[in-house]
Amino acid sequence: MTRGWSCLFYLLVFLTEVLLFGVLILSLVWVYLFRDGFAWNEDVAKQFNLHPVLMITGFIFLMGNAMLVYRLFRCCNKLASKILHTFLYLLAVPCIVVATIAVFDNHNLRNPPIPNLYSLHSWLGLVTMGLFALQVTKTFVVGFFSFWILLCCDQGTSNFRANLLPIHSTFGIITFMLAVATAVSGYTEKAIFSLKDPTTNRSTYSEMGVEAVLINTQGAALCALAILVPVIILSRAFQRGWQASVFDQQL
Repeated sequence: MTRGWSCLFYLLVFLTEVLLFGVLILSLVWVYLFRDGFAWNEDVAKQFNLHPVLMITGFIFLMGNAMLVYRLFRCCNKLASKILHTFLYLLAVPCIVVATIAVFDNHNLRNPPIPNLYSLHSWLGLVTMGLFALQVTKTFVVGFFSFWILLCCDQGTSNFRANLLPIHSTFGIITFMLAVATAVSGYTEKAIFSLKDPTTNRSTYSEMGVEAVLINTQGAALCALAILVPVIILSRAFQRGWQASVFDQQL
C-alpha cells in the first residue's frame, strides 16, 4: 500500500486492537468488581461469570484477531499467516466449550433450575456456535486438503483454492457479526435480570449506575468492532498485493 492507504489501514487496525483488548479487559473488570469473580460447581453464580468472559475471549478477541491475521502480516509468507490463523481458531475452541458448560451448569444446578435455551440470546448463540463449528470443521477437513496437501500441486489447484477462500472468509465475517449480536443481547439480558434493588427487587438498570455504564460500554465497543473488522477484511485497498493507485489520486 502507498502512504495514504497505509496510514488509514494502520489507524483502523489500531482502533480495532484497542477495542478487542478493551472489551476483554472490561469483561474481566466487570466480573471481578461487580460479580465477585470466578468459581466452578461449588458456586454456580460465580461459575456463570466464566460464560461471558470466555465467550468474549473465544468469539470476539481470538476470532477477531484470527480474521485480521491475513491483513496484519502482509510481509510474511502466507503459510505462516495460515498457521497463526488456524492456531487462534483452535485456541477459541476450549474457551467456547468451557463457557457453554458453565452456563448450562448455572441453569441446571440452581434450586429451582432455570430453563435452558428459551431466550433470543441463547438462540443466537446456538446459530453462532453452529457456524463456528462449520468453520472449524472446514479448517480441519477441507482446509487441510485444500491449503496443505493440495499445495504440493499449487498450479493445478489454484483455481479451487481461490474459489474456496471467499466462502470461508464470508462465513467467518457472518459468524463474527452474529457473535457480536449474541454478546450484546446477552449483556442486555444480564443487566435486566441482575441489576436490581435487593430490598424491593426493582430493576435499577434505567438508573445507569456504574455497573450499567460498564455493561453498555462493552456493548458499544462490540458494535464498533462489528463495523471495523468487516471494513478491514472486505476493503479491496487493504487486501494483500492490491494496487490502490486509482484511489490514491483521490486522497
